[in-house]
Amino acid sequence: MNIYISGLNFSTTDADLNDLFSEYGEVSSARIITDRETRRSRGFGFVEMPDDAAAQKAIDELNGAEFDRKQISVNIARPREERSFNGGNRDRRGGYNSRRY
Repeated sequence: MNIYISGLNFSTTDADLNDLFSEYGEVSSARIITDRETRRSRGFGFVEMPDDAAAQKAIDELNGAEFDRKQISVNIARPREERSFNGGNRDRRGGYNSRRY
């Protein structure tokens, strides 16, 4: 099960997240999402746990808990939505309604 964690302290590391969730069962992966340019934490992350029962127990017990001096929110991760590269109203040439008439 893929788990979404928000409200993380900006100093929290992947290893910290892994340690927290490994108390509930096996952790396949744990990662903090970082800004592409600055490489600083964005304050949220994802944990993957193969055992759904252990993952659900972790969600139930950790949602609203304090971790690393911050109150965190823990939920089942939603599938990532597709993002439009052309901004919706823009055509593929890059300009806003830049069709030639």
